[in-house]
Amino acid sequence: MRRAQLVKAVLSSEPKTIVADNHTAVDWWHRHWASNVFTEEELQKRIPAAIFKQFKQSIKTHSTLTPDTANVVANAMKDWAIEHGATHFTHFFQPLQVSTAEKHESFINFTAGGKTILSFTGSELIRGEADASSFPNGGIRTTFRARGYTIWDPTSPAFIRAGKNGSTLVIPAFFCSWTGDALDIKTPLVRSDDVLSKAAVELLHLMGHNEVEHVNSTLGPEQEFFVVDRTLYTSRPDLVFTGRTVLGAPAPKGQEMEDHYFGTMPPRILAFIQEVETELWKLGIPTKSRHNEVAPGQHEMAPIFELSNIAADHNMIMMELLREVASKHGLAALLHEKPFAGVNGSGKHNNWSMATNTGMNLLDPGDEPRDNLVFQVFLAIAIRAVDVHADLLRGAIATPGNDWRLGANEAPPAIMSVYLGTEVDKLIRSIMHQPDEEDGPLSPERRPAEESHNKHNDWDVKLADNVAPFRKDNTDRNRTSPFAFTGNKFEFRAVGSSQSVGQTCTILNTIMAESIRTFAKEVKDLVAKSAGALSAKQAVRRVLKSTLKTHERVVYNGNGYSEEWVIEAAKRGLPNLRENVVAIEQFESAKNVELFDKLGVLSHKELHARVHVLYHHYCNSLKIEADVCYGMVTQSVIPAAQEQQRRMAESIASLQKALPSFKPTHQLKLLQDLSTGLEELIAFTYKLKEVIDGGKAFDSSDAHKWAYFYRDSVKPAIALVREKADLMESLVDDELWNLPKYSDLLFLK
Repeated sequence: MRRAQLVKAVLSSEPKTIVADNHTAVDWWHRHWASNVFTEEELQKRIPAAIFKQFKQSIKTHSTLTPDTANVVANAMKDWAIEHGATHFTHFFQPLQVSTAEKHESFINFTAGGKTILSFTGSELIRGEADASSFPNGGIRTTFRARGYTIWDPTSPAFIRAGKNGSTLVIPAFFCSWTGDALDIKTPLVRSDDVLSKAAVELLHLMGHNEVEHVNSTLGPEQEFFVVDRTLYTSRPDLVFTGRTVLGAPAPKGQEMEDHYFGTMPPRILAFIQEVETELWKLGIPTKSRHNEVAPGQHEMAPIFELSNIAADHNMIMMELLREVASKHGLAALLHEKPFAGVNGSGKHNNWSMATNTGMNLLDPGDEPRDNLVFQVFLAIAIRAVDVHADLLRGAIATPGNDWRLGANEAPPAIMSVYLGTEVDKLIRSIMHQPDEEDGPLSPERRPAEESHNKHNDWDVKLADNVAPFRKDNTDRNRTSPFAFTGNKFEFRAVGSSQSVGQTCTILNTIMAESIRTFAKEVKDLVAKSAGALSAKQAVRRVLKSTLKTHERVVYNGNGYSEEWVIEAAKRGLPNLRENVVAIEQFESAKNVELFDKLGVLSHKELHARVHVLYHHYCNSLKIEADVCYGMVTQSVIPAAQEQQRRMAESIASLQKALPSFKPTHQLKLLQDLSTGLEELIAFTYKLKEVIDGGKAFDSSDAHKWAYFYRDSVKPAIALVREKADLMESLVDDELWNLPKYSDLLFLK
């Protein structure tokens, strides 16, 4: 289809109407919120009290259900699912790739007499089987040692996925090899959450909070994405196969007018997002906000925070629903970090904190942060974690797409630093300068000048005499910081939009657990060394002060986009791991191998496998981009440019024949520019083909070496081709250019 026809088709599109529900919003909410979720309350209604008690105890103690109990739970789950139209069940898991996986099994079975029944056993609920060699596994599994298992995660509720022709019971699960090695994102996440909990509980007990039994990490991921018309999307092979445009000249307008952020959504986009929200709410996913983002065609949805394991499952479901529902509306949701050059890319800010079983948020400063020792301690531990493990934090966000986004005045730089804001920064510096003999709370003369919100009106902002004052937050917002404190949590802003948040949260939990352990050990050692002269709380305050002094270099409240920060960070000795390949290498440093193994989050074997998969993903992503780029140029760009060249040449020749004395200088210059650019494009395309062919010798046993080949040879070759192809787009007649342009993709809805 010609581009003009595509544009006409887009302009004739109308918003898709969701079937009206003749009830109030409150009624809808009561009937539909989590209506497709098999909650604990639903289970409790359907099974004997003694069985439910055993079920809860097994979760608390991480013990295996007895076969009888498992059968009762499975049967109740099956009955509920059938009532909701389900004919099949599946274990839903997250392999070592940015997607989910599932194998559907029907409830149909035979009795001894040959009759069909609908059944679901405890063994089917607890364990499934998959060919692990067919998933990314880093060499852990092979075709002759292929068995893998999916194992039910009872802490993440099962749910119904409705389809046009029936529904499926979806059961969140772990995925491992026959040898017990983790082959998924979820397993190390729950391991890291467990080790974080144990470390935090020990430290809190040292501080006198003996009522705390458990600590969980919490997470609220803000999902950014682009939306384009599906007809245009399917006419761009690069978007279909890679999720980003490998070619494309800028539109006349980008984001420079600053008119898209928080702007009114086009009706078609709003209708799509509203349906996504409806489906998410039915699944108990607490999506809270929706808005336009900075770039044209870019949007964001964000949930309320949840336990990190559940939040990770929910974010994967959200990404799937965005793609699925977009298709129903004749749209395509793009989750790549950088679908379009020249405008902002997409991230997934991870709002991370820790909460106790008693309801205490360990990163909440409260009304009196200068007296809140728990907040001060866990804040200092987080600062230490980022400083000591900046390499791992950077590795956590190592995706091919993030290479195009980090540090480009649209996302935080690759330098890991902590933003605290003015008031919290003053607080930690007051603590750092308190003498050792003052082991109690900050003395009045050492407290920050700004006092509690409750005692002063320094926090009140008055816009005008006839406008009521309002209360501002205790921190400003720094969009340039990769790890920013935002009131009662940290916002890890550098995470890419396509990533599984389970991976990034695993890293956060792990480095925090190590830092908490180190802090607790220093406290105990100091108490022992003092031979009873220091109480545990006094020792905590001294270790708090020394921790802040040692690791304050990672705190930076300025402009992370500036070149001055790059220079300053180097002076401070902070690593600047600009590229994906270098960031991946950090996982296998001696420090990090020991860290994961010692804490029991990942064995060396499991860690090595993940690194191998990351290299493979990087190489394969660039290989596909190179292949798509070559195909688009040879099949679309060069033919269009050659036809434009022919027309221009014939036109000039005809003109010179009709007007022999006339010299069409500028027309000849235009033809010269086109012809020169076309010749260079063809030359660069041949070069791209050479490096593509060179990549065919790829040896999976040395993925590290090949990652450098793709970075140093393939990636630059694509860039050279793109530069000339984009020039052709600007010189070729609009009628001849069949590929949808940026102006179509970003602005036609």
